[in-house]
Amino acid sequence: MLLLLLLLLVPARALEVLTYKPVLASPTFGGQTTASTFVLEQPRCVFEEQRDAVIWLVVAVPRAVPNFNNSLGPGTPERSFQGFPDTAPAYMTLNATLLHYPCPKPPGEITVLRVGSETSCAKDETRPTCNGPLPAPGPYRVKFLALEGSIPVAETDWSKPITLRTARSPSSIALGREHGAGMVAITAILSILFAILLAALVAVLLFEGRDACGGSSSFSKPEAVTVQRYNTHHVYDQPAAHL
Repeated sequence: MLLLLLLLLVPARALEVLTYKPVLASPTFGGQTTASTFVLEQPRCVFEEQRDAVIWLVVAVPRAVPNFNNSLGPGTPERSFQGFPDTAPAYMTLNATLLHYPCPKPPGEITVLRVGSETSCAKDETRPTCNGPLPAPGPYRVKFLALEGSIPVAETDWSKPITLRTARSPSSIALGREHGAGMVAITAILSILFAILLAALVAVLLFEGRDACGGSSSFSKPEAVTVQRYNTHHVYDQPAAHL
């Protein structure tokens, strides 16, 4: 009984709120945002005091931020990717230890996290912490949460709203008026030039065909050939045959 009382008197470890705020990777990084993913900078040199903790990324819709409950850990129905965002307004994914976020950053190392890159587990309810493709353009807000076992020990601030790219249908792509008028004029000029060239080509082909088939309409009369008749001289020089 005394031991139980002593345990109850031990103050619970307070949750440390860090000043770090997750940010998108540099715009020079390819695919900073797509229609279903976005890329974050890794939280390097942020959780140096939480060496035994597991660091999770929390992805939430804005309405879940004000009353977010850190005690609902990863894998629960309220933190399941497969239920996001209808029955689970937030989910937890990309768990890592401090070893994955060394400080300082090694030279030349890529230090980003792509959120939404796993497609194989998107509908697999046995993997509620799947880093699956985001289902809509958003906006979304994220934070990092460090847990020791199931106990939250540190968290970062929430990011600014992150909105993904939206695919546009070809019919919705409108050209500017000046650009559209210029394109129409160029198209019309090219069409006229093509028609002129085609007509010229047809005329040349018809003219050459007429010359090849008609040529000259009169035929020259062949000159008369005179064949002189002559007898060999020895035929008439012979004496007449006597019977």
